[in-house]
Parts: sequence; C-alpha cells; structure tokens
Amino acid sequence: MDTSNQTLATEFILLGFSKDLMTNLVLFVVFLLIYLVCLNANGLILYLVLTNTKLQTPMYFFLCILSFMDLSITSSIMPKLLVDLVSPSRLISLAACRAQLYIILLMGGAECLLLALMSYDRYVAICRPLHYQVLMRWSNCYRMTALVWVFCFMIFIIPLIQRPLRLCYPNQINHFMCEVLAVTQLHCADVNSSEVLIVIICFIALFIPFLFIIASYICILTTAVKMRSTKRAKAFSTCTSHVTVVVLFYGTSAVMYFGPSSRYSTNYGKYFSVLTNIICPTLNPLIYCLHNKDVKEAQKKLVSKFAPQCSTKSR
Repeated sequence: MDTSNQTLATEFILLGFSKDLMTNLVLFVVFLLIYLVCLNANGLILYLVLTNTKLQTPMYFFLCILSFMDLSITSSIMPKLLVDLVSPSRLISLAACRAQLYIILLMGGAECLLLALMSYDRYVAICRPLHYQVLMRWSNCYRMTALVWVFCFMIFIIPLIQRPLRLCYPNQINHFMCEVLAVTQLHCADVNSSEVLIVIICFIALFIPFLFIIASYICILTTAVKMRSTKRAKAFSTCTSHVTVVVLFYGTSAVMYFGPSSRYSTNYGKYFSVLTNIICPTLNPLIYCLHNKDVKEAQKKLVSKFAPQCSTKSR
C-alpha cells in the first residue's frame, strides 16, 4: 500500500466506552474504586514482602515483582481512563500512546514468564526439596528475573523501536487505551500483516511459558500423589494461589489475542482488556492474601503493630 500521500497522525482520540454523561460518571466511580483497591492491595504485598523477614524467600520475591508489574500496568492505564471519563476531550499524543503501549507489552510479556518462574519455584520446592537452597539461591533468582526483563524487552520493545507503527487518519481509536490490536487498525501499511506478526509474537510469549507451567504442575502432581495426606495438602495449598492467577491471566489473554481481531466488534476487545489489564492485576494480590497462610500472618502482625499506636493517639 502506498503511504506517501497519507498524513501521519500525531495525536489520537480514545472513544472509550460511552458518550453518555451518566454512564461515564458511574464508570468513573467503579474504576476509581477498582484502582484504589489495586493500589492498596499490591502496595500491601510490596510492603509486607520488603519488611517481613519471613516473607523474604524466592517465592515471595517473585510475588513482589508480580505486584510491581501489576501496579505498572494499571497505573499506565487508569489515570488517563479516569480523566477521559469526566472530560469531553479524550486526546492522547503519539508519544503518550507509544509509552502506554510499550509499558503494557513489556509488563504483560514479563508477567507471562514470571508466572512460569513461579511454577518452577513450586516444582523445585515440592519435587526436589533437598536441592531447593542450591537451585533457588538468590543469585539464580536475580539472574532469572534479569533474563525475563531482557527477553521481553528484546521481543516486544526493540522491534517497535526499530520499526515504529506509522499511524494515519482517521485518528480515532475505538478503545479506552492504546491497546496494540486497536492501534494496529490505524496502521498506514497493510493491517493484516501487522496483525499476523502480533499474533505470532503473543503466541510465543504466551504459549511457551504456559507449556512450561503445565509441565511443572504435571511433575508436582506426580510427586504429590506419592506423599502422605498431610504433606500432600500442604503442597497443594502452596500452589492454589498461583494456579488461580495463571488461569485468570492466561484465560483472558488467550481469548483477547487469539480471537479474530479485525473481524470482531472492537467492544469485544475493550471488555477483555478490562479483565486482563485492570481486573486481573487487582485480583492477584487479593488471591494471594486470601489463600496464603504466611501473608495472612504478616497482615495480622502489621495490624497488631499499628493498632496500639492508633489507640494511643485516640486517647
């Protein structure tokens, strides 16, 4: 397609969910509450892991990084979304759109690999407990985490920097954020080839880590069935939160990126983006807080620490 006579867009209009004022006000309140819960829940996980020595283990180190990723994703989306819901102008510059796109792709891709690392941690703890201190020593954890960031930066960010999307008019994005499939619809060149490339990259980023997670849990199940009932229950309890997070994340991501993109109504993409980029990051810390005994104990200690101070001040 010849793009020499086409005008490149430098700013875009995010159409959002609705043009009705009352609908947007209701959505503003709902999303504000969700964002506050997300900030507090993930912030609590970060605080507990960083300040409680009992939680300073590889499993909670990865959980801390997961909370950081979730906060980064939601914070790149929610402030702009909240402003747009109460503002008649929903413009976003090309630089801001690219920044939002880069953050979401980098953090989302890194989360795929991080969930695989968390499953490996559980595999070593349950299937090879005698080697846990060696295989999951801190130097290895740092190397694996660094590898996650480097790999995701190379596969997601570098291609976009080397070959940035040339976006043309009309400059309307039928979404509430700069989501990669929605932005691709404005590509001046062939849209279909861009979509195929995105699907291939997402397939690699999602499918390979997911296979690794499945293989890890097959080994865990094989080992767990040979254990005594008490040890088996303890082993499964340490995996429950992680399995729930994996199902939520991979389920919504797979439907969003592997469904038909240019042929579906873009409202479909909006709703699954809400689940993947807003609801899941909010639920992740709540899932770990509800199911994890160590996190519950750390929360109780935190409450007992601040409760006497509050009662003293009230007097």
